[in-house]
Amino acid sequence: MEAGIVGLPNVGKSTLFNALTLSQGAVANNYPFCTIEPNVGIVPVPDNRLQVIESHITTQKVIPASLRLVDIAGIVKGASEGEGLGNKFLSHIRQVDAILQVVRCFENEDITHVDGAVDPIRDIETIETELLLADMQVIDSALDKAKRTARTGDKDALARVELIEQCQAQLDSGQPIRNLELTEIAQKDLKSFGLITAKKILYIANVDEDGLTGNPLVDTVRDYAESHGGAVVPVCAKIEEELIELDEADRVEMLESLGMTEPALAIVAQAAYKLLGLESYFTAGEKEIRAWTIPIGATAPQAAGVIHTDFERGFIRAEIYNVQDLVEHKTEAAIRSAGKMRSEGKSYVMADGDVCHFLFNV
Repeated sequence: MEAGIVGLPNVGKSTLFNALTLSQGAVANNYPFCTIEPNVGIVPVPDNRLQVIESHITTQKVIPASLRLVDIAGIVKGASEGEGLGNKFLSHIRQVDAILQVVRCFENEDITHVDGAVDPIRDIETIETELLLADMQVIDSALDKAKRTARTGDKDALARVELIEQCQAQLDSGQPIRNLELTEIAQKDLKSFGLITAKKILYIANVDEDGLTGNPLVDTVRDYAESHGGAVVPVCAKIEEELIELDEADRVEMLESLGMTEPALAIVAQAAYKLLGLESYFTAGEKEIRAWTIPIGATAPQAAGVIHTDFERGFIRAEIYNVQDLVEHKTEAAIRSAGKMRSEGKSYVMADGDVCHFLFNV
């Protein structure tokens, strides 16, 4: 899973990136475009179930699911026409699975706002407009090409023209492609265009130390997200940046003092999983305990294919139990003796938290 962090300049994107990746890899300064080339980080997705499994199964290593974060430079008004190196920055967004848009929801006279005053909805709409305009350029170009191909009367080409015209009408009405109801086949066809507004979006409301709760600016972002197909997570990037400088014990103590149970990474990762319709299953053995990411609704063979394509191609069956079974019975042998180890075939739909052993033959 890959997510791109976007937003206007000086809203806290690079600070948030550093906090989420537990690094100082991104330069965070009080001026526009201090980020030029995108910063990339691979971060583990926190999941307490891994520790539960490890407490009952001895293993050499534990591997969580991962999230690839791309910190993309600030986008300004006119980006779709090349303002602020906009075309270059927009091309980076086309490669990701989801968009994390950082929205400034705090007042601070020492931190310059590119438009002079804090207004999260105006900021969101500025970014959305540029993404819509960028997609319009792609769609207009694609439509001309598709119409030329459709002159042969080819059914697939005619269907593509119809799909592109549907997207064009959606964009012309000022609505993102993500709000368009499309068939599964149409969605797959659309992926080849790399449309930015087709991607799921998570708004990260960057607040100050006192703004995590009861923040009217966050409330306005939440109302906007509910009506525009997005989700919201409030985060204090400044607190998160301070947390990465502490050792584990001091980090826990600081979280407790702030009334927080976990750092932002866990919250953002969970929200991104939900937004993208993803879930995790586990494999566990002497060599490793590992979390694997799959789409909700994936079958057992499809889940096996995430490990290796041979597992899906030669799938025979899966032996499955859940983490709670392990908590209750302590060992896999005891789970099997209690009749809780299920044998599932090709039609089985995976459940979040399944622990699996796949049997295959190629």
